[in-house]
Amino acid sequence: MLAALGAALLLTGCVAVVVGGAAGAGTYAYIKGELKVSESCTLDQAWSASQAAMKDLEFTVTTKQKDALQGRLVAHTATDKKVEILLKKLSDKVTEVRIRVGTFGDEDLSKVIIQKIEKRL
Repeated sequence: MLAALGAALLLTGCVAVVVGGAAGAGTYAYIKGELKVSESCTLDQAWSASQAAMKDLEFTVTTKQKDALQGRLVAHTATDKKVEILLKKLSDKVTEVRIRVGTFGDEDLSKVIIQKIEKRL
């Protein structure tokens, strides 16, 4: 199965780095400039944690959109780098969190952001 996954990644040209998340959280993947993780929490918990993480990092939030199934936060760093957090309800107790920093992504900053979010969950 790993060989098939590796071959698929090579054929599609995407690079994946899978690293462990915070204690109690699953693993997350960084693919094509976007960090993606499924968290064991409700959409509302992920929404609150994401907003708190932006405040902790002192990022300026410019867009907040949320309904019962998904949410979107857009913020900017002090150097005006765009940070976009997308939340998607997968079930009553699981929420997908996707983070993109800038146009092409920033893996290190994405990891900092997800750690801040997980700390608030």
